[in-house]
Amino acid sequence: MAPTESTKTSQSDPNRARRLVVLVGPSGSGKTTLAQRLIQTRRLNCAFSVSHTTRPRRPAEVHGQDYYFVTREAFEALQGANGFAEWAEVHGNLYGTSMAELDRHFGAGRDVLFDIDIVGAHNLWRSFGGRCRLIFVLPPSWQVLVERLVARATETELTLRRRLRTARAELQQVLASPAPWSCLVNDDLAVAVSRLADLIDAAEGDHDGDRSPLVTAFLDAALADPRSSDLPSTEA
Repeated sequence: MAPTESTKTSQSDPNRARRLVVLVGPSGSGKTTLAQRLIQTRRLNCAFSVSHTTRPRRPAEVHGQDYYFVTREAFEALQGANGFAEWAEVHGNLYGTSMAELDRHFGAGRDVLFDIDIVGAHNLWRSFGGRCRLIFVLPPSWQVLVERLVARATETELTLRRRLRTARAELQQVLASPAPWSCLVNDDLAVAVSRLADLIDAAEGDHDGDRSPLVTAFLDAALADPRSSDLPSTEA
């Protein structure tokens, strides 16, 4: 009987160096759901990275599970001690992945999953090279992306345009990037999860081929959508 998604096991060398699996993609691409489902299948031994942040904790969030919530002073002290693998400031708040968090997972034999922006992804790649799996997650089309965002019923016209503008910028950066990006189309969730596991478990240098045609086609659709253009200065 063919193995189901929940009974598949990795055929990789259990002694191989643990990997940093970096998922980047537009809001609405489903990258967080993909990562969560992959962990649930137990096909690979992997876990989410928990970042440090200086932003206030929201009511439903748990310290050490959603983020490590720290003061700016504590964050900057760790930063000054070279304690972060990558960090960035976003909307006035600091976010970073600590080396201790990576060591915790690597010591337990786990690959580490990241859901971060493209700047953080490139920083990790520069630091860890071939141990990084850079995976750009896309929905089947630009129109599907827009439909998913609208279906949330949480976006205003302004926030929708901001997300589409960010998506366009990410497409441009991936296309121009010197890093070895793989592209993963998230249409059928079960198929996408299986493909994600294959990309993580592949030998170094075994990526998804030329990303240019897929990303270029997506970018062309983005550029044709006036909602992805720069916001007027009064709205930015």
